[in-house]
Amino acid sequence: MAEVPTTEAANWRDYKELTKPNVVLLMILCSAIGMFMAVPGMVPLDVLVLGNLGIALCAGAAAAVNHLVDQRIDQQMARTLSRPVATGKLGNTQAAIFALVIGGLGMAILFIYINALTAWLTFASLLGYAVVYTMFLKRATPQNIVIGGLAGAAPPLLGWTAVTGEIHGHALLLVLIIFAWTPPHFWALAIHRREEYAKVEIPMLPVTHGVAFTKLHILLYTIIMFLITLLPYVTRLSGPLYLLGAVVLGGGFLYWAIELIRDKNPRAPMETFKYSIIYLMALFIIMLIDHYLFPVSTL
Repeated sequence: MAEVPTTEAANWRDYKELTKPNVVLLMILCSAIGMFMAVPGMVPLDVLVLGNLGIALCAGAAAAVNHLVDQRIDQQMARTLSRPVATGKLGNTQAAIFALVIGGLGMAILFIYINALTAWLTFASLLGYAVVYTMFLKRATPQNIVIGGLAGAAPPLLGWTAVTGEIHGHALLLVLIIFAWTPPHFWALAIHRREEYAKVEIPMLPVTHGVAFTKLHILLYTIIMFLITLLPYVTRLSGPLYLLGAVVLGGGFLYWAIELIRDKNPRAPMETFKYSIIYLMALFIIMLIDHYLFPVSTL
């Protein structure tokens, strides 16, 4: 791939931007809550700190690879044109070395201080996002975000295995929630950026099947997601506070999905996207609070 000539010296903020820190923070919130949900008491401090550090470093490495591979696309989209590799502040070699170093460090931390299962699952998640999704699925199918979303849904499972060393059905349920959340979350943004995705020939659903078709699928996936979010209560992973939160927050998501269908509010796609981020954070935080106020599960 062609490298953009560097116009100014890079600084630490450019390397920070390379890791997509806001995305990583949301992932770490989910992985940390996965840790707490795995045990009736408190998570050991070393596991909490080192486990999330290792996961965060690997997630940052995957994000850096995404910047590197997508630089041509990033240069043509308003949302991404200021990214450090796209602007030339960071060269391809710098970005690749940075990704290799932090990814290797993250894996070493997980292998040495946590456990091999978590390390391998994290590595699989890294490959799923950086290679399978970014290099292939993103350009191959309008179902890219549905299939590739599995990698982004892994954090609560990683947190769970970091504490317990085993895969549990409840951990997979947490993964399923994020997996179902990802399509309506990202398709709302894709509607807003439809023309830009079309320009760079990325086959997002609004580009290949139209906006109306995408809005219908956002509603359908939101209904599926809503039903899935009730399962932690049904399976006795969570209690009544979580159930109330899931119903109220899910109702808000359904409201925005219907607003998209009604097509009366031109800001609805971005408002839906913004709400989806708040939704996921709030849902998992309420789940955590409920876990300690209403300890109903026999793990």
